[in-house]
Amino acid sequence: MIEYVIRRLALSVVAMLGVITIVFLLLHVSGDPATLLVSQDATQQDIDRIRQAYGLDQPLSVQYARFVTRVVRGDLGFSYRQGLPVGELIVERLRATFELAMAGLAVAVLLGVPLGMIAAARHGSAVDTAAMTVALLGTSVPSFWLGLLLIIIFGVQLGWLPVSGYGSFQHLLMPAFVLGGFYAAQVSRLTRTSLLEVLAQDFIRTARAKGLAARAVLLKHVLRNAALPVLTVVGLDFGRMLGGAVVVETVFAWPGMGRLAVQAVLGRDFPVVQGAAIMGAVVFLTVSLMIDLLYGWVDPRLRAATHRA
Repeated sequence: MIEYVIRRLALSVVAMLGVITIVFLLLHVSGDPATLLVSQDATQQDIDRIRQAYGLDQPLSVQYARFVTRVVRGDLGFSYRQGLPVGELIVERLRATFELAMAGLAVAVLLGVPLGMIAAARHGSAVDTAAMTVALLGTSVPSFWLGLLLIIIFGVQLGWLPVSGYGSFQHLLMPAFVLGGFYAAQVSRLTRTSLLEVLAQDFIRTARAKGLAARAVLLKHVLRNAALPVLTVVGLDFGRMLGGAVVVETVFAWPGMGRLAVQAVLGRDFPVVQGAAIMGAVVFLTVSLMIDLLYGWVDPRLRAATHRA
């Protein structure tokens, strides 16, 4: 088990270094940020002075080495626009993103798991077809379109919910449904597939032959053995929600990391963009690592396969 943990930690470190490198290169080849920090009537000397003050006059390799060193120390630099530490700006927005991701995860589980169970229990029937049609629509409808539709219906026409902002449970309902709806469709399809695979096993036929009720077989035997892949995907989906709620946060003006990143991109505030991307990657990799280690602890076959590799 120790070797398994070391392997996963090493892979996470390599992945994190790759993310840092890609973020650095993509942002630094897109333009010179020094021109954004001065007024339109600034002279070339003013631009050169700003470039020197922020270390932008150094070779790209030197900037990269300094950037990696700062990131390892937890220093994400200062915002060009606001003049504040990037870490402070991200921490301020992280709570809102975490709340939205938790609510979205609840929506995904509470909608996806029962829908998949119903479809598996009625496999081949009209109920199964209807459930999977709903799941297909959930994965096909764009988040921004669904968000705008909900705003028009429940916010503008009916006036039941606030159309944007943060601070109350009512503000959370529509963003959570839009964010969790997409993942609920994925969870429902995976739950159905996993349940059908378990239902075809010999021990399920034995349980039925003993005279157990269909509900008892489904809840006590089928669902328990089919839960592992579903839990794995749910954990990974939570990591994706934390790191990728950009569209939902933008549509509903939710003050999270995604909206902060969009504003930084529009303002070409490179340190904030880098910090948000790195923090999103850290969160996703951390959740993925935890799920991976939990999976390896629960399923010894995975550890054995990794050891042979």
